[in-house]
Amino acid sequence: MDRAQKAESIETLKGVFADAGSVVVTHNLGLTVAEMEDLRGRLRKEGGAFKVVKNRLALKALEAEDGSGYHGLFKGPVGIAYAENPGTAAKVVTEFAKTNDRFQIVGGFMGQTVVDQKGVEALSKLPTLDEVRAQLIGLLNAPATKVAGVLQAPAGQLARVFNAYATKEAA
Repeated sequence: MDRAQKAESIETLKGVFADAGSVVVTHNLGLTVAEMEDLRGRLRKEGGAFKVVKNRLALKALEAEDGSGYHGLFKGPVGIAYAENPGTAAKVVTEFAKTNDRFQIVGGFMGQTVVDQKGVEALSKLPTLDEVRAQLIGLLNAPATKVAGVLQAPAGQLARVFNAYATKEAA
């Protein structure tokens, strides 16, 4: 890889890190091509991606200083899973790691916050942005539904009384 390719890779990684809600760093030594394609397909379906990266280029893209938390993540054969939604990559990767022994989660980061493997697992258990929106809409909708039911009840009772008088006189 010559200097121009390295510079292009660094710029690409800078864009990935800037746009990603979270990045999960993994060790993927010994995975077959089919297993890697399965992981990439799962991530793609959820709006994420998986990429094998060179450690030195990733650290340059992050502009990581010596001794920073990033240096502990980028050692050995590393791949990164990322998505715009912060919990997506963590969920998919954690699920994949449960079914594959050769795939290990090293840690991850969200912006400047570096987390270890347990932090990634905790992130994977959080609800997605769409789930939170649905819960919020449900909470906002519930009072309106109750108000409509309360306002409708007297009119319904009045209609039943009129109906009872009408059927009584018709009989």
